[in-house]
Amino acid sequence: MLAKIAFNTLGVLIFLFVFWKRLREDYTASQIFTTAFYMIVGISLAVIISTKFFGPWGFWLSFIGAALGLTLGVLKFKLRFFETFEAGVAATFFWLGLVFLSDSIEKSNPASFIGFIVIILLIVLFYFLDAHYKKFTWYKSGRVGFTGLTTLGLLLLLRAAVAPIVPDMLSFSGKYEAIISGILAFVSFLLVFNLARTQA
Repeated sequence: MLAKIAFNTLGVLIFLFVFWKRLREDYTASQIFTTAFYMIVGISLAVIISTKFFGPWGFWLSFIGAALGLTLGVLKFKLRFFETFEAGVAATFFWLGLVFLSDSIEKSNPASFIGFIVIILLIVLFYFLDAHYKKFTWYKSGRVGFTGLTTLGLLLLLRAAVAPIVPDMLSFSGKYEAIISGILAFVSFLLVFNLARTQA
């Protein structure tokens, strides 16, 4: 329990730092941290609710909580959606990675450790794409949003592929996992396609 609290505390601190760092040039600290606070509250409430009532649905409830918190911040402060969304994806990946690492240590769970490795690889991919996506000839619009949507789509696609093989992995919602993840992965890639066609 203490290890889980320590890892989550570290995850929140890293979340705040990454979120602030990606948005600090365009928005005030108050706007950034308030939006981050909304996301953290959304995630925390989701975790509490899922722990008590809907255990296997923790990931998706947290996903919804984070999305609602981000949307509230965007609407309240009139933030640019995709820019804020990408900051949220990057920041959440770090926190999620620590959740997997904590579970792998606490329960000696190799599946969670593999999940941690996958998240680390997605973080590396995120920053690689973030540095180079404007050079992709097929992505002519150069619009912000490509990196966040692509890496989130890949995460969801991996969840859809792995769920039938490892149905009891941390945060998997049983037989519905592959369907939900697959649909949302498709939506993410469809949004990337639409961004590529939209003028900046």
